[in-house]
Amino acid sequence: MPKIDVEDLISLVRNYNPKTNEDLIRLAYDYGERMHDGQFRQSGEPYFTHPVAVAAILTEMRLDDATIITALLHDTIEDTKSTYGELVDLFGKDVAELVDGVTKLTNLQLSSTETKQAENFRKLFMAMSKDLRVILVKLADRLHNMRTIKSMRAEKQAQKARETMDIYAPLAGRMGMQWMREELEDLAFRVLNPEGRNSIIRRFINLQKETGDVVGKITQDIRHELEEAEIDADVFGRAKKPYGIWRKMREKQQGFSRLSDIYGFRVITKNESDCYRVLGAIHSRWRAVPGRFKDYISQPKTNGYRSIHTTVSGRDGKRVEVQIRTRQMHEVAEAGVAAHWSYRDGVRAENPFAVDPAKWLATLNESFANAEDHDEFLEHVKLEMYSDQVFCFTPKGDVIKLPKGATPLDYAYSIHTRIGDSCVGAKVDGIRVPLWTRLKNGQSIEIITAEGQRPQPTWLDIVVTGRAKAAIRRSLREEDRERFIKLGRELARVAFEHVGKKATDKALRTAAKTLGLSSGTEVLARLGSAELRAAQVVEALYPDLATSQGDEITAERAVVGLDSDKQANRAQCCQPVPGERIVGITYPGRGVMVHAIDCPALAELEDETDRWIDVHWHSGKHPAIYNVTVNVTIRNDAGVLGRICTLIGEQKANISDMHFADRKSDFFRLLIDIDMRDVEHLHMVMTALEADTDVAAIDRFRDVTRQP
Repeated sequence: MPKIDVEDLISLVRNYNPKTNEDLIRLAYDYGERMHDGQFRQSGEPYFTHPVAVAAILTEMRLDDATIITALLHDTIEDTKSTYGELVDLFGKDVAELVDGVTKLTNLQLSSTETKQAENFRKLFMAMSKDLRVILVKLADRLHNMRTIKSMRAEKQAQKARETMDIYAPLAGRMGMQWMREELEDLAFRVLNPEGRNSIIRRFINLQKETGDVVGKITQDIRHELEEAEIDADVFGRAKKPYGIWRKMREKQQGFSRLSDIYGFRVITKNESDCYRVLGAIHSRWRAVPGRFKDYISQPKTNGYRSIHTTVSGRDGKRVEVQIRTRQMHEVAEAGVAAHWSYRDGVRAENPFAVDPAKWLATLNESFANAEDHDEFLEHVKLEMYSDQVFCFTPKGDVIKLPKGATPLDYAYSIHTRIGDSCVGAKVDGIRVPLWTRLKNGQSIEIITAEGQRPQPTWLDIVVTGRAKAAIRRSLREEDRERFIKLGRELARVAFEHVGKKATDKALRTAAKTLGLSSGTEVLARLGSAELRAAQVVEALYPDLATSQGDEITAERAVVGLDSDKQANRAQCCQPVPGERIVGITYPGRGVMVHAIDCPALAELEDETDRWIDVHWHSGKHPAIYNVTVNVTIRNDAGVLGRICTLIGEQKANISDMHFADRKSDFFRLLIDIDMRDVEHLHMVMTALEADTDVAAIDRFRDVTRQP
């Protein structure tokens, strides 16, 4: 039999809602028990103990009858012969829709591969947008499953715990239910790292032996100060949960003995003005820790959370965090978005601080609207669910909410994409600052724009909001696409000529189908961006030709079109490499010099056509013996030069020489001589370097003053 019988459950609901529909709850209880008859949990208990426990958890949030009934029935469609139509007839469409929504969420495998995970996240947020109570039931369902997880197989425990840590715990936190987030995290921590959790608990026990009841002593100290100030308020204290302490140890890279703020205290006042009186009393008694004060009363979080946070050096110098809020604020802090459905004395509680779920969902979904692919969507979701917030002001005094760690670029994109794209600088509190500056609460931001400015690739490492990242990526894709297509066409031409074929539009369209791409233009774009190698395209169409190119072509045979008694030499002014269009020029006493067709030195020889010889590179595989000088500007910082050399080596290229052309305090400009196989090899090396965030500029160095 279930541990909580129907009358006990009704009593829990009646405590906050005397007008509850007891008969409908009894009907749902009897119906659920009948549907699940003969089913058992892994622990051996009757299965219906689980839905009843989920309903009991939701009574702690004082939720409406429809949500409690949904909890009792949430597995009936999935696991029994019950149907949607039957639930409509018995309990009404509202309950049936909620049960159906929970069933669909249960079928989502949120911890699957990233592509599938992103699609399931989209479905999860769609379900939330229809009725947020679906997620409340699902979170309570997950909480009870985590409380009873020991009866599952070990591998199933690990999978559920990871899913809880990655998805459900942060989602509960994002919805404002911090108590649920903390418990879910700690239950998952118990499974994923039991030794780590036990070590925290053991250290706590030792600390209590050494210092006694610190929580009780500090609680009494705070109460004494409030009595002295004649402030009527309740004070509660607790040690933070093991996972919260573990996370702080990792974030701050400190051992347990050095971690100070492991105790938290709450002061619940009668009204808002008393919150600030309490703050004054605490700060006059203990020294405030700089940078640890946040006023979420004057600037609430989007999920309705309001409270004053301060950290002080308390008894014996121990840091303690104190949260100060009114009773109504505390109810929202405990229930989060769920406070919208909370009941008191038979009517829905009119809490002025409870956020409208529709508006909350609108702000959450806005960030996901511009995500163009699965990776971007997942990135947005995780950023949104894990982010704390800072509040900044526009020059007109309007408040802009941004995630913790946001920069002026994030601020610019939050105003408008056009403002972000054209941003060239920013002022914080009237002072010009770099675009990578991390914003703080209360700062006033002014964005400086310029016509013609375009987003830079390095901006992706500066911004933290999904909206800004999506806008920058979109702009970079549009800007680079034409350049990549042009470069890709040349690479395709060279590769196809190597096997005696032509890179026609039809050939490229056929290659696109073989490679699973949308068009021939997409093939060229990916060739130009180094996402695809030219050899792959050739192999897709001519596998026999692509794999039978024989031995490497020696330098003596590299150039075709010369008389047998003549030897070609590469001109150092343009340093042509196999795959580029070339021309031979005769020089008295020095034989034939091979120039790239776009070499600036050829302009002086336009009228001497008798010296020009029609030559081309031999088709086939060339060795990496063709020296090319690359002009690279890099940031002056530790390890950057070493990483640049490593990137070149990873492309199977050898550095034959290097010298510094310019040295400044913040950057170096280097000329690097690299041995290349062909133009595609050169392109791969330059693309790899250009993608590095510490490379400010890169181009091929050509000097017409060099001897040809």
